[in-house]
Amino acid sequence: QLQLVESGGGFAQPGGSLNVSCKTSGFNLDYYSLGWFRQAPGVGREGVAYISSGGDITHYAGSVKGRFTVSRDNFKNTAYLQMNSLKLEYTATYLCAAGFVRNTAWAQEDEYDLWGQGTQVTVSS
Repeated sequence: QLQLVESGGGFAQPGGSLNVSCKTSGFNLDYYSLGWFRQAPGVGREGVAYISSGGDITHYAGSVKGRFTVSRDNFKNTAYLQMNSLKLEYTATYLCAAGFVRNTAWAQEDEYDLWGQGTQVTVSS
């Protein structure tokens, strides 16, 4: 069974940090690019970070650049999103996705074939 399972979400204060993980199973992660998206209530899904299959190319949304770092460990079949300097507006469900993604289209949902269920991140004072 092909699966992506996010974990590590929770509560943080503005300026704080969280690290969310995406554990994959049922497929060879080595060949897949990975993306992180977020979805807030009443807002469309937004691509926030991307890492290529080899880990040598990363992209970030402008709103998180310099605050978020995406990484992956193919031996552990896991991707990570380190989120620092959190803002109130970062509150959302964070989802990871895998696919054979065109580098220039990394933020497009339809580039990804496999999705996790998401983990809630709440930034509140």
